[in-house]
Amino acid sequence: IREVFEPQDFENAYGPTETVVMPLAQRVPARLDADAPTVPIGYAVGARQLYVLAADLALLPAGAVGELYVGGFGLARAYHERPGLSAERFVADPFAVAGAGRLYRTGDRVRLRRDGSFEYLGRIDQQVKIRGFRIELGEIESRLQAHAAVAEAAVRVIEGPTSRQLAAYVIPARLDVLHAAD
Repeated sequence: IREVFEPQDFENAYGPTETVVMPLAQRVPARLDADAPTVPIGYAVGARQLYVLAADLALLPAGAVGELYVGGFGLARAYHERPGLSAERFVADPFAVAGAGRLYRTGDRVRLRRDGSFEYLGRIDQQVKIRGFRIELGEIESRLQAHAAVAEAAVRVIEGPTSRQLAAYVIPARLDVLHAAD
């Protein structure tokens, strides 16, 4: 694209659905540092709490890699009719006064940079995005393994001819069951 169009500054905005509106944004210059490994996902926007936390919810210093937690304005209350998932993803804010706040565990691995911006480094779980849909590979694997004919299953993302696709690999519980399905 840069060979066809004159390079332009752009706004890079980050925002999971659960935060309603974007909690992070940053203007990115047209001429990026060629040695930069990633483009930052931005600085805090508005009345938000943004933390990089370890698995035990300990606050990590700038430069350390952890999970991004978001709280404050615009945070969803829960997932509709999914109390287990809601309890896993929406947690009490350990830094809130009188325990009044909540945080959303994004599942995103990030690093807080020394300039105060956040850098996205990938996922901490098996969630992937294909054509705009969030997909939990572990949920698909669980459903496959629930079938009597399947002993083990693994699901991965592969590059198809025109887009990313899911591929499921299974080990049959018994070979005779596998052939009986033919």
